[in-house]
Amino acid sequence: MRIVDTHQHLWDLDLFSYVWLETQPAPGSLTGGRPGLRRSFRMEDYLTATAGLGVEKSVHLEADVDEPYMLAETRHILALAEQPGNPLEAVVACARPESEGFRRYVDQIAGNPRLKGIRRILHTQADELGQSAAFRDNVRSLSQYGLSFDICVLARQLPIAIQLVEYCPEVSFILDHCGVPQVKERVLDPWRDDMRRMAAFPNVVCKVSGIVAYADQDHWTPEDLRPYVEHVIECFGWDRVMFGSDWPVCTLSASFRQWVEALSALIASAGESNRDKLFCENAIRVYRLN
Repeated sequence: MRIVDTHQHLWDLDLFSYVWLETQPAPGSLTGGRPGLRRSFRMEDYLTATAGLGVEKSVHLEADVDEPYMLAETRHILALAEQPGNPLEAVVACARPESEGFRRYVDQIAGNPRLKGIRRILHTQADELGQSAAFRDNVRSLSQYGLSFDICVLARQLPIAIQLVEYCPEVSFILDHCGVPQVKERVLDPWRDDMRRMAAFPNVVCKVSGIVAYADQDHWTPEDLRPYVEHVIECFGWDRVMFGSDWPVCTLSASFRQWVEALSALIASAGESNRDKLFCENAIRVYRLN
C-alpha cells in the first residue's frame, strides 16, 4: 500500500524550545505534561517508525514551537525537505494570524515551493483568538499566497472554525484530527452535526488523523474509532479525506504501524480505490505534491 502521511511532526530540543511539552496535558488527560513526548524526535526516528509501511511522501506540520523560534523552525524543516533519503516533501509552517506582523512574517517564507500552508493551533487557546477580526482577515489573505490553512480545534470549537471557513471562501482549509472528538468518552454529539456543517463547505478537506491519541490510551480498540472514522467519511466523501499519522503524538496510544493497521481494518470493505484515495491520492492533490 502506498502512503502519503499528511501529518508528521519533528522536533529537536537541541535546536528549539517547545514549552507545551512541559505544561500542557496529554490528549485525554486533564493534568500533567507529556513525558512520553519530552525528547527529540528527528527524521531518523520517523524513518524507523515507518519502515516497511510504504510511506512515499510526508507533510510536516509545525509542532507549536515557542514563538521566538517560528521562523527558524520553518527554515530548518524546509531545508530538511531538500535533503535526499527521506519522504518529506511539504511543510505547513507555524504562524500567528492574530499578530499585526503576520503578513511580514509570511512574506519571509512564501515562495518556497515546499511551503504549502500555515497552521495556528487553536485548541490550546482562548476561543476569542480565532474569532478576532485580525485573525480572520489574516487567514483570508492566505489565498493571495496560494497557501492553505490547517485548522486544529477542539470539538466544542468547531462552530468557531465554521465561522472562519465561511469568512474565507477562497482559502483552502484542512481540518485536523477529525475535529478532535472525545473518543475516550464516546461523545458523538454535537460533534456529528458540526462535522456535517463543516463538510458542507467545498473548500474544506478532513484529515483522518490524531483520533487514536484521544482514545483510551491503554485499552483502545479499532472499534472505538469506527463511529468517528465512518462519520467523517460519510460527511466529506472519499475525495475529501486524507490519512495522517500525527506521529509522534500518536505514540501516546499506538505505534505508526498500529494506527495504519487499525484504520486499514476499519475501511477494509470500502475497496482498493477508496483506500488509495484516503492513504495517498487525495493528499497529493490537496497539498499539491510532486
